[in-house]
Amino acid sequence: MKALALIAALACAFSCTLAGPAAAEPIRLTDAVGRDVEIARSPQRIVPIFASNAELVAALGLSERVVGVEAYTRFPPELARKPQVGGRLGFSVDAIVAQRPDLLIVTPARQAMHQLIDPMTRLGIPVIVLLARSVAEVMDNLRLVGQATGVPEHGEAVARALEARLAAVAVITPAQPPSVVMITGRLGNGLVLVARADTYTGDAIVRAGGRHALPRSVVAQVSPEAIIAADPDILLFAGMQADLDALIAQPGWRLLRAVRDGRTHLVSRAQFLIPGPRTVDGIETLAALLRKRPS
Repeated sequence: MKALALIAALACAFSCTLAGPAAAEPIRLTDAVGRDVEIARSPQRIVPIFASNAELVAALGLSERVVGVEAYTRFPPELARKPQVGGRLGFSVDAIVAQRPDLLIVTPARQAMHQLIDPMTRLGIPVIVLLARSVAEVMDNLRLVGQATGVPEHGEAVARALEARLAAVAVITPAQPPSVVMITGRLGNGLVLVARADTYTGDAIVRAGGRHALPRSVVAQVSPEAIIAADPDILLFAGMQADLDALIAQPGWRLLRAVRDGRTHLVSRAQFLIPGPRTVDGIETLAALLRKRPS
């Protein structure tokens, strides 16, 4: 948990700043989708929709300011105990308003941006929208959340520290990257979900030193036959060992060179499917794995 230790140290270093009085001047910024947002004062009651946004707030040492989360927020543990304002079926404006937030953080996922901006704006609750299409945007989100919460220097410091670790990985990536497919889920119709190249997860794979075996695609659902035809050097599975074992036990999967050579590996869903600081941990771990030569 290198990212967690680093974040804790930076949060400690900035504790006096975070505990200081609220800023007298309004905070003005432009969010990730180009919206101009004004926040009257440094927010003290934050509702981050989605686990990724909650982890960004926590990374800045601001967990105590979070007053509500959605049902899938489980990290860090103290946030999982916060009141829930939504889940699988959507988000409750009433539940959000009941927490008296002075900042809402959303993304376009699951229509959250479209469902919540208008009612929150009518109620005078500032909303910022974040995007996470690449690892660089995740780093920018740390800066943006730092601005929105009145601690821009801290957001910059945390982002720069993580970027330094990414730069260190880039120095040691292999000259001939192995081809990779990362499976992120299975569907009932026999198709599997894979990490696309044009996503932050796909970007993380490349930053770790991998090369996408599948051609660029606009859909994440692919057939086993497509993966077998691509025959990647390494097959990654974001999930549990039992689920990976069950997958490769299906007909055809043992035709894969990665399966025959024992180059199938688990990766952490939290590190590769939640766009936040822990993704840097995942990139470092995957980089070490990709540098290993097949036995």
